[in-house]
Amino acid sequence: MTTSTALIPAQAAARLDHYTVIDVRTPGEYASGHLPGAHNIPLDHLHTALPALKAAAARGTLLMVCASGNRSTTACTELAAADIPATTLTGGTTAWAGEGHTLHRPDNATTVWPMERQVRLAAGSLVVLGLAAGTRWRPARWLSAAIGTGLIFSAATNTCGTAAALAKLPHNQPRTTELDATLRALQN
Repeated sequence: MTTSTALIPAQAAARLDHYTVIDVRTPGEYASGHLPGAHNIPLDHLHTALPALKAAAARGTLLMVCASGNRSTTACTELAAADIPATTLTGGTTAWAGEGHTLHRPDNATTVWPMERQVRLAAGSLVVLGLAAGTRWRPARWLSAAIGTGLIFSAATNTCGTAAALAKLPHNQPRTTELDATLRALQN
């Protein structure tokens, strides 16, 4: 098993052309702005991409990127378990853009809300629904309690079941043709 490393945006920017950049966010998040030259392989499709990523890693260093660095760190851990060396961008695209580096935004791409914003909408809606329904049927308030407990667990473990569930929605999934094209490009 290999170990992963982390780079700050200035380090990555200085040598960006030496990396194969893999953005593990959802396609909508990727379309909203990604590092120049980045390939999009959503985290939940990483296992499918292991052969292509192994081939790409044999040619040079993989730089894993997400919005904040959490998903890319998870990706590096999964790649390390498959003996594929990779590094992560500390702070993700948020830190990258915050330091003044450019993000590429395709002209024809449709964007969706970032995953973190989708999670806030879903959790907030369920809490309000539980409270509103609880005025008529008191046990419905347990929905709000369950969501609150889930948010506390999410913060304590740095995981998010809601994000994992939302990532399965159609607007957060890559088109099969786009993912296949990305995997072919990484193989060559």
